[in-house]
Amino acid sequence: MAGLATTIPEERRALPECDTPLLEAGRLLRRRGYAFTTITPASHSRVLAHRPDAEARSLRDVFGWSLPFRPELVGQELFELLAPEWLRQDGTLWRSSVRFSSLGTLLAVHSAYPTTTGDAVFFGPDTYRFCALLERTVDRADTVVDVGCGSGVGGLVLAGRARRVLLSDPNGRATRFAQVNVELAGADNAEVHQGAFLDAVTSSPDVVVANPPYLVDPAERQYRHGGGPLGTDIAERIAREALARLRPGGLLVLYTGSPILDGVDPFRRTMERLVEESCTTAEIAEMDPDVFGEELESPVYAGVDRIALLSIVARRR
Repeated sequence: MAGLATTIPEERRALPECDTPLLEAGRLLRRRGYAFTTITPASHSRVLAHRPDAEARSLRDVFGWSLPFRPELVGQELFELLAPEWLRQDGTLWRSSVRFSSLGTLLAVHSAYPTTTGDAVFFGPDTYRFCALLERTVDRADTVVDVGCGSGVGGLVLAGRARRVLLSDPNGRATRFAQVNVELAGADNAEVHQGAFLDAVTSSPDVVVANPPYLVDPAERQYRHGGGPLGTDIAERIAREALARLRPGGLLVLYTGSPILDGVDPFRRTMERLVEESCTTAEIAEMDPDVFGEELESPVYAGVDRIALLSIVARRR
């Protein structure tokens, strides 16, 4: 696929000095054998309910379960790396405002539980499912663009299959974490840019991947709020922009949620019309019939049967 690259700068952006402590903390945790699989916030709260007022007993408690800890538990080196910006006092104890999660050989930094701030960067079951989808559907590529990359791991799982990887997100905190995760992964072919949708791309990539927010969030947190009355607006815009910008034969891989109303999936119908107009091949599949069931308690989901997970793998005509 030589000669089809986007005009992404060949000079990699250096990691800012203020974020070097996160990188060094990640490397230190890896050397200590740290690993953690992150679950949904609802499941996380249920686990912690069995440990009321618990104090951390391990690094997994500190940087996975987000429990308060004593400095001696993490050790002086790790404490001093993170204390200036990423640790805060909680009475006589301390808490980390970042978490580190494992995905295969990757270790990624992201926001601590609970992810309540508007610029929080989430990592969880959707991340694992999205990355598994990418590994099944994307082979070799010249340029991969991960739109709304969050922690960046979607693009990073494909870094070994691509000449260039562009990680893009409008959230400045997400791009900070993504840049650290690029360095942690040793992905010399990855670039991180702050921007909405495909704004950071100036030419035609051959692969666009995205795991956009797809819920209706009253707080409009960037990692959750999908826009529109049912949370599907951002996903639809990404799909339309990607299929307009991909080179002929280019691939779109979209992982998103879709609300079902009285047995009908309006978003899926929209995507079916879109790919029929612009794609040579497309597979739209329901990966899970029921996720985030607790969201259905919200009045905004009145009339919604369930929230399904969709994968859309489409090749542009």
